[in-house]
Amino acid sequence: MNFPFRPHIRSIAPYSTARDDYKGGDISVWLDANESPYDNGVNRYPDPHQKALKQAIGRLKGVETDRIFIGNGSDEAIDLCFRLFCEPATDNVVAISPSYGMYTVSAAVNNVEVREVALGEDFRLPVEGLLEAADAHTKLMWVCSPNNPTGNAFSRADLEKLADSFEGMLIVDEAYVDFSAKGSMLPLMERHPRLIVLQTLSKAWGMAGLRLGLAFAHPEVAAAMAHIKYPYNVNGPTQAEVIRRLSVEPHDAHVAEVCSERSRLATLLPQLACVRKVWPSDANFFLVEVDDADSVYNFLVDHGIIARNRNRVPLCHGCLRITIGTPAENDRLLAVLNRY
Repeated sequence: MNFPFRPHIRSIAPYSTARDDYKGGDISVWLDANESPYDNGVNRYPDPHQKALKQAIGRLKGVETDRIFIGNGSDEAIDLCFRLFCEPATDNVVAISPSYGMYTVSAAVNNVEVREVALGEDFRLPVEGLLEAADAHTKLMWVCSPNNPTGNAFSRADLEKLADSFEGMLIVDEAYVDFSAKGSMLPLMERHPRLIVLQTLSKAWGMAGLRLGLAFAHPEVAAAMAHIKYPYNVNGPTQAEVIRRLSVEPHDAHVAEVCSERSRLATLLPQLACVRKVWPSDANFFLVEVDDADSVYNFLVDHGIIARNRNRVPLCHGCLRITIGTPAENDRLLAVLNRY
């Protein structure tokens, strides 16, 4: 497959260790990496290839391990996409607006132009606008679905149209996909080799503090991402703890409760005097239009509740982004807003 990698990427020699040559056997003395020999549980470098963790992720997602890249949060995968495909000061990317801010931050760090295309009416995906914004130097197209901060997921048909029509790499960020009934693009990777799907364990799996992000892609793309990453990007305790938690965390029950609370809040929030509109959500948060976003935000802070003020984000004037908490936290939110 002819992927649009930067020309010099294929010639880069990755960092290698003596353990890359180790194929098993009776080796009990490790004197290759200048580590401390005194066992304290973290004195050895972690597996740079995350083999055991990739097997666990592969079983969970139904994806072959050679299609998996594991990073220090999704932000690492985002940055690597820019470094793999975009020549600084030459290439550009296309992204929807408003959306997750790290796309533009990473673009700025890598000196890559971002061409933002505003979402349509009711935050619909502007398929034709995104394609029209692309040119011969457009290497990436970013679509967050369900989108942050609007909360809506886009139809598979629209995403497939982008995948069929765009000649660069389509990156679909599915950080909130566990809360959406519209499903994932993972089953379509075989049909669309230039599709990269990002997911995370930070949201539905409750592992934000462990900072583990996932990218799923064609094996050649996943290998290229691993080729240029820093060698020990995911530490040993994180790898072990994620494997453990994937087998014991009450993931389904937590997701079900969040979705149930989402339905409850969708009914109760609009009844509050300060709330003008609650946008439909496929995620674990709402975009809520209120009378005075700055004032309501400060009122919540004064009462010990932090939301996200999106008042100055394009198309989100007057809006707060409010995460769905536990039932008790949501009751407190409703009570405080009722006193505004």
